[in-house]
Amino acid sequence: MQKFISDESFWELFPEAAIAVLSVRGLKESGLTDVQKDEIKDLLAQANRQAAKYVPCEPISANEVVQVWREAYRKFPTKKGARCSIEALLKRVLHDTPVGSIVPSVDITNAVSLKYAFPIGVENIDAFAGDLHLGAMKGDEAFLPIGSDHEEPPLPGEIAYYDSEGVVCRCWNWRDGQRTQMQDYTPNAFVAMECVEPHRRDDLQKAADDLAALLTKYLQAEIVTIAIVTKKNPEVALR
Repeated sequence: MQKFISDESFWELFPEAAIAVLSVRGLKESGLTDVQKDEIKDLLAQANRQAAKYVPCEPISANEVVQVWREAYRKFPTKKGARCSIEALLKRVLHDTPVGSIVPSVDITNAVSLKYAFPIGVENIDAFAGDLHLGAMKGDEAFLPIGSDHEEPPLPGEIAYYDSEGVVCRCWNWRDGQRTQMQDYTPNAFVAMECVEPHRRDDLQKAADDLAALLTKYLQAEIVTIAIVTKKNPEVALR
């Protein structure tokens, strides 16, 4: 049995956080009709418009959904300039350069991320070495980031997703590694959506349910696991 396990070292820093976890198999990018492709593009366009409510003012750091993540990143060592992934999406909305269409699976996750203002990470679950963890790093773990040709190990104490071969995503939800990245037509995936605001737990559940429904409707996905991980429920079976 393969699991996602959130370590005690994570909960010591973020006792009120919650993580929506999905394990998905059988994703199919091909076979979409033109009507379905247009529907997905429309979902993304609508989500760009909806996200404007989260960033009503300049600078982007003045907006609450960005502030909470910047504060979260101050609780552990990070590489200079590292930011939560949702900030990059919302910056596009704030500057009136909407997040554009890429491929259906990415468009769907971006649409849900924008609609609810939660960061979403997607990884190739078949590339995991054993269980996936979230916790504090020693600082010597292997990590080859996407778009780089040299290793960039995490800092000691940095929060990251990791498995028995090294880091999967650095600085919690900042930068993915090459080893577990999604490729064209990767069929099986792990999805994580993070929340650091206790009052938004209901929104997190709605976002997870929306994402599961969209992946099922458009990409013929089978949802193997959908769960909310908390300090009281720190692990979940993925398959």
